[in-house]
Parts: sequence; structure tokens; C-alpha cells
Amino acid sequence: MARLLKSEAGAVVLWVLATILLAATLAPGLYGWGKEFGAAHSDSDGLAGWLAGSCERARFGRYFNRSMLIAGLVLLWPLLLRVRILSRARGTRPANTWSGIGWQTGVTHGLAGFAAAAGLLWLLGIAVESGGAFIPSENHPSTREFLSGALIPALGASIIEEWIFRAVLIGLWLRIGSPLSACVGTSLVFAFVHFLDPPHGAEIPDPHAWSAGFGLLGMILRNYFEPQFIAAEFLTLFVVGLSLAWARLRTGSLWLPVGMHAGWIFSFKGFNMFHQPAPSNGMAPLLVGDTLRAGLLPLATLAITWLLLFWLLPRLPHGRSGPVRP
Repeated sequence: MARLLKSEAGAVVLWVLATILLAATLAPGLYGWGKEFGAAHSDSDGLAGWLAGSCERARFGRYFNRSMLIAGLVLLWPLLLRVRILSRARGTRPANTWSGIGWQTGVTHGLAGFAAAAGLLWLLGIAVESGGAFIPSENHPSTREFLSGALIPALGASIIEEWIFRAVLIGLWLRIGSPLSACVGTSLVFAFVHFLDPPHGAEIPDPHAWSAGFGLLGMILRNYFEPQFIAAEFLTLFVVGLSLAWARLRTGSLWLPVGMHAGWIFSFKGFNMFHQPAPSNGMAPLLVGDTLRAGLLPLATLAITWLLLFWLLPRLPHGRSGPVRP
């Protein structure tokens, strides 16, 4: 254990644990600030009005997720500092996995990843809707609500998360292991962090209480004792992480993984805005669950997306001498 804590891998483990604890501490305060901001600016126009409406509608679980992101970014600097100290002590240098591909090539990769990921996942949604897994929602969002609820979060979350997981963490992992171990290790961390989403319908009696974040964290961790939930959710998130790590190492840039990540989020959130789970879903839980993130069919769609991009990538413009292959 002492050897692990003195390694770069131990620094990453401590970063994950500290991020979770800090998020649980920050969540009640962020929730209180968001509700006050929403009430004070509910009649505002433009960006302030949109943000106020989002703050008013959001439940405590969403504030917990945002607290996770804030905590991860705040603690990222101490993580990088710790790794730098360890590297200097060992006389090692960061693995060089960055080779510029040019913005034109990068945009092509990003758009291809977005189109493949978003298109195939939405087609899956249409297919399972016809199979009775989902029904149309009664209230459809406006164009503004759709863009603000699906496209903006997709772009924002994909850029930030890809920088954290596929730039920083995978770079750290390559200092201590092979590209294959870096893909598997960072994908496990990615799945674990995203597996901390609050359970559907989870409610906290007093979201303003200082212990509210830890109460929700307890509900989340109980999911780890549900084998069916782990098989349905964790495995899908792990495969998503592997696909994004492959894209990062295969192209040597973040353009393709950002596009893929944004496409999946866009379809996942966008489809949920127009549909809801059917009261009697004969395809659940094995084939598809209450969302497009759980079940064997979403897993198969991820595999098809990866195969499509694997076939398509050599046919796209390239801007680097050779990819780093896991």
C-alpha cells in the first residue's frame, strides 16, 4: 500500500477519492447558490435567464454531478504537482503522445466521430421505440430548449472530460505502463466516476443540509451491491471509455474522442427530451433499460460505432506521422 501511494497510480487513486469527498461537501452549498440565483434572475433575458431557468429546474443530483466536475478540476493541479515531484525523484519524463494533426484534420475527425456516435445511438433509440421500450413524451422541447439541453452540455462536458481523462490521466498512466494498460486503467476510472450518477428518482429530504451530499453518495454506492445494475451500466461506461481511449491514442489528439463523446451525450440527452421509458418494457433489463445507456443493444451499438470509425479513420485526412496503438 505504501508503495502504491508513492507512485503516479496512487496519486490518481487519491485524486479520485478526494474528488468524491470534496464533491459531497460542495454539493449542498452549490445547490443553495443555484436556487438563489435562479430565483433572483428568473425574469432575466439571454444567458442569465437561461442559466437561471436551468438552476431552478435542476434537482440535487445534478448539482452533485456539477460538484464532481468542479472538485475534479480544483484538485487536478495538486495531482499534476504530485506527479511532477514523483517524476523528478525518479528522473523520468512524460510520455510523448502528442503530435499535431492540424485544425482542419482535427475538425474532420471531430465531425466524423460526432456523426457516427450520435447517428447510430439515435437510430438505436428509434429501433427500440418501435419495439416498445420507449414512448413519445407529451411535452416536446422548443428548439432553444433542445440546443441548451442537449448540444451545449454535449460540447461542454466532452471537451472538459476528454481533457481530464484522455489528455491528463492517460498521459500519467503512460509513464508507468503500456498503452494497453493506460486504455484499460483510465477506462475503469472513467466508468467508476460516471457510475457515481445518482439513482433515478433519488431524493434527499433536506438538500441544504451539510450532510446532503454524503447522503446521496451513500445511495449511489449502494448500486455497487446490485450485480444487474453493474452489468447494465458499468460495463457500458467501461466500453465507452475504451473506445475514447483508443481514439485518443490512435489519432494522437483529442479531436476524435471529443467528437465521439459529444455525439453520444447529444443523442442520449436529446432522445430523452422527446421520449420516456414505456410503462411495460418487454426489452428490459437485458436488451435495453430505462435509458439508451443500459443493456446489450446499447453495448452492440457502441461496438458498431467503433468498427465504423476503425474502418473510416484510414480514409480520413491524416496530419501525423504515425498513430500510437494500444
